[in-house]
Amino acid sequence: MSKENAIKIFEEKQVRTHWDEKQEKWYFSIIDVVSILTDSPNPRKYWSVLKARLKAEGSELTTNCSQLKMKSTDGKFYLTDVADTEQLFRLIQSVPSKKAEPFKLWLAKVGRERIYEIEDPEIGIDRLMETYFKKGYSKEWINQRLKSIEVRKELTDEWDKRGIKQGQEYASLTDIITKGWSGFSVKLYKKHKGLKKENLRDNMTNLELVLNMLAEATTTEISKEKKPKNFTESKVIAAQGGKIAGNTRKEIEAKTGKKVVTSLNAKTALKAGLRQNELKRKSLNSHIKAVLSYP
Repeated sequence: MSKENAIKIFEEKQVRTHWDEKQEKWYFSIIDVVSILTDSPNPRKYWSVLKARLKAEGSELTTNCSQLKMKSTDGKFYLTDVADTEQLFRLIQSVPSKKAEPFKLWLAKVGRERIYEIEDPEIGIDRLMETYFKKGYSKEWINQRLKSIEVRKELTDEWDKRGIKQGQEYASLTDIITKGWSGFSVKLYKKHKGLKKENLRDNMTNLELVLNMLAEATTTEISKEKKPKNFTESKVIAAQGGKIAGNTRKEIEAKTGKKVVTSLNAKTALKAGLRQNELKRKSLNSHIKAVLSYP
């Protein structure tokens, strides 16, 4: 997901956002914000009732409210009500919530961070690395993940040049590439790893990430060379890029005798890593005790 369409986190809850380059402002999903402020089991209905009330009161919030396509839990993009920071401050005043003040501070922080990132893009990269470190990922994996983001951006830039539409067409091409190298569609890949809303790439091993990058980078290079004129031609190229990386996967599996695509996800992998570190620590302590007790 690009910086323009990103997920921001408030108290471990997701808020879908969109950065408008021309207006230089954030737009936030109102449904996500309402969900956080109210803890309502049906934030969509809550917002619908609140919107009707505000409209009856003549509030400008409902008349100036925009809609943007944002990614839903099913992976597809749908139009949803969004508000900029100023509009959200007015919305917060209309929702009785103990989280109102912390959320206001969070909004201000999000705005500042984006301004700093525009002035110095490395700040955004450093913040992303820090987030992964806090989650327990290794430095090697993080470096690989950052590289995969760069490779993905090059691919989507190429797709933009070829007139590929964000949303369903992006998802379809990604699915073709993923199935080509891994043997799984994105949906089945996530199911294989026991994932639901989680990001698939955040749950890949180093080798899985490398092969995914190879597939996407190859697709980018073929597309630059072939210059597809439409979505149909881009589908053919996506299949070619995925197949090349898929052949590499098969060669690795033939040499190692092990499957490259695993059911390991971040949660299980990190736990395994922690257990391994704990065993190493215990082994080291035992060794030290043995040395110290030696006459």
